[in-house]
Amino acid sequence: MEQEKTETGSAGKSSEIDRPKLPRKDPHVWGKVEVQPGEGRAVQLVVSESFSGLSLPIPVFVKRSPNPGPVVFVTAAIHGDEINGTGAIRQLITDQNVRLNKGTLILVPVVNITGFDRHSRYLPDRRDLNRCFPGTKKGSLASRMSRIIFQEIVGRCDFGIDLHTASVRRTNFPNIRADMKDPEVVKLAHAFGGELIVDGRGPDGAFRREACKAGCPTIVLEAGEVWKVEPAVVRYAVRGIRNVLTTLGMIEQPVVAPAWQMVIRKSTWVRADLGGFLQFHVTSGDLVRKGMPLATNSSLTGSSLNTLESPFDAIVLGMTTLPAISPGDPVCNLASISSDEFDTVEASRLSVFSSLEEILHDELATNVMVVPAHQNEQRQASRPDSADALDESAERE
Repeated sequence: MEQEKTETGSAGKSSEIDRPKLPRKDPHVWGKVEVQPGEGRAVQLVVSESFSGLSLPIPVFVKRSPNPGPVVFVTAAIHGDEINGTGAIRQLITDQNVRLNKGTLILVPVVNITGFDRHSRYLPDRRDLNRCFPGTKKGSLASRMSRIIFQEIVGRCDFGIDLHTASVRRTNFPNIRADMKDPEVVKLAHAFGGELIVDGRGPDGAFRREACKAGCPTIVLEAGEVWKVEPAVVRYAVRGIRNVLTTLGMIEQPVVAPAWQMVIRKSTWVRADLGGFLQFHVTSGDLVRKGMPLATNSSLTGSSLNTLESPFDAIVLGMTTLPAISPGDPVCNLASISSDEFDTVEASRLSVFSSLEEILHDELATNVMVVPAHQNEQRQASRPDSADALDESAERE
């Protein structure tokens, strides 16, 4: 997950962005290997050394068309446990239908190779790689790796797509993260064809934020959860990447446009007031009206403690998948939408709920047990939880 809280987007759009350019590297020359026109080759980028002094390379696949054009990177697993994007990139590498007419595609299925090997978000020095860009030559392990990755990947490219998931014990409904005051980023975000675009620059030191500053407009896809390659998320990512490549004129495939699309300017985590065990009433991707129950917190024996409600009209952007909580734990990430936007999305889903969106909604819902709020109330009303009710039950026995 790239960030927890969304920044409020700028009201206006800048028509001019100051982009200090990185020194440009040849996208087709990787050490002693040169990728020829019309060729696809696996190469390696050495980013560090192991404790035993062995080189630590990350795998890179370069697809070069016969004709010049844009150079686009697609990266995944900057957080080593977020591997939905790894599955999507592997599919792009093996898909014979992705034939480039112009330009070059640089595919990096795992950026944080040390975290990936340990099934961990972090590097061995306990740092978050996605907070260390653009890196330095003499800094920490994370900073040194960041510098090499930034110069060798971003320094070769014109555009970028970085693939993420929610952090551990959470899931995200697919959404694009993009700085919507940057005109070039706006084009990428809309071209991807996702329903939700979350406006924001990203946290300090984040890969996409620093790539944009360095002259390489970049967007992030957040979708699904860690330690999994979820089929519907992979389909969603691959479809969006193909949409971008088509829009840039790099491939000839139909653009799949969403039935609806909106830009989110504000999102908020609703947090637990009490410790307990949750009964969820919504799942990722659901529309919720202000005051609608999100989850009921109960004791382990089923006594209701309190119910969390939506503070505004929203769409559920993400949520915890762990029902056991402590006070202050995040439960639902709500993207604020207007009443008109709510009606538009609701009407669109009733008439043309796209097959992939529906599949995503249903598959992500399998991570949590969702119970209708009224059903929970009925159960509470019928339970003998009071001392009197327990006494009466004992007498009947």
